[in-house]
Amino acid sequence: MQSLLNGIQYVLGLGPTVILPIAIFIIGLFFRLSVGKALKSAITVGIGFVGINLVVGLLSDNLGVAAQQMVERFGLELTVIDAGWPSAAAAAWASPVAAILIPIIIAVNLFLIFIKFTKTLDIDIWNFHHFMAVGAVGYIVTGSFIWAIFVAVLMEVITLKIADKAAPMVQEFYGLPGISLPTGSTVSYGLIGMPIGWVISKIPGLKDIEISPETIQRRFGVFGEPMMMGLVIGIVIGLLAGYDPGAALQLGISLGAVMLLMPRMVKILMEGLIPISESARTFLQSRYKDRELYLGLDSALAIGHPANISTGLILVPITLLLAVIIPGNKVLPFGDLSSIPFYTAYIVASRKGNIFHSVITGTIVIALALLMATNFAPVHTEMMQGLDQFSKLGSEISSLDTGGASLKWLFLKLSQLVAPFFN
Repeated sequence: MQSLLNGIQYVLGLGPTVILPIAIFIIGLFFRLSVGKALKSAITVGIGFVGINLVVGLLSDNLGVAAQQMVERFGLELTVIDAGWPSAAAAAWASPVAAILIPIIIAVNLFLIFIKFTKTLDIDIWNFHHFMAVGAVGYIVTGSFIWAIFVAVLMEVITLKIADKAAPMVQEFYGLPGISLPTGSTVSYGLIGMPIGWVISKIPGLKDIEISPETIQRRFGVFGEPMMMGLVIGIVIGLLAGYDPGAALQLGISLGAVMLLMPRMVKILMEGLIPISESARTFLQSRYKDRELYLGLDSALAIGHPANISTGLILVPITLLLAVIIPGNKVLPFGDLSSIPFYTAYIVASRKGNIFHSVITGTIVIALALLMATNFAPVHTEMMQGLDQFSKLGSEISSLDTGGASLKWLFLKLSQLVAPFFN
């Protein structure tokens, strides 16, 4: 078992840019794509993810520093550190239940497809960490492997079903044929955000306000283009962080680059995915004429849309403001600030790209997420103890990705409710 665990950890340590192409290649062969075409698709997808990671790195490196300086400038006193999704994911993969959950998660997905419960074949293996985090939390709270496996599988089942329901909306808005987005954090934020957004769209006075990348570009010409919006947002954030004009302009250029480059990286990724998607559709139609299958992929595919990334960037200073003014919040947003466009993917699609409605909805959802992340902090901190860099930090740890995700928080509460039965 230890050798198996070590082997799994080695492969996972290679990251999604290696894991996903391997999965894509195997699935391509399964759906009768030739070896050459499957290999080309797999490598193209890997290169696309490298590009996306580079752009996300550009975003997080620049935005993270600005956010930290904004926090210091305004003297915020918040005692729970937002460690960000990479740390939460690493802790989930390092948990005692991770090794046993990998084959179980895959088997459950295949079984659910076989019985026609879901249309999503989740090939985004790296993002299994969302299910594993729920399992790790269940194990920490109850001490039971059985319960940990149960809640992880239940999280998977719910996530796949929501991804199915949202898939037509995602495919139409983001132009992703045959794709669904079963990323646990995206689903969790969308679960709350989509109903809230619908209510906002019905409120007199608000429902008629339409601000989208297209309307901005029509009214402001070249200054309404995505890269110009990134430039302006970056300069404003830089000034709020206390940057001098030159440094604020540098931040603006960096965020403008993110707005321009991200859709192009997603386009490369899609070049690799389209042959797999078409092959899978043909394969299924030849055997199950009444079946439709979605390929479940990372919500990184959605963050390149101008409406989504604009919403995410606008929500960065709003998130910091919320952290200060919300009674009971103790979380200092930092590590997950650059991940907000992942969390708003369903929200923006459900509002058909209306940035105004999406920002209002996102503000409400993130306010709730901060309170959930605060409540999640003790267990989240215990989950992080397996990582050396956090074991002696001397502060509580949480994240918007895990602690602030509604489904994960609900499973924490459920685990705490049943914990007495396991003691």
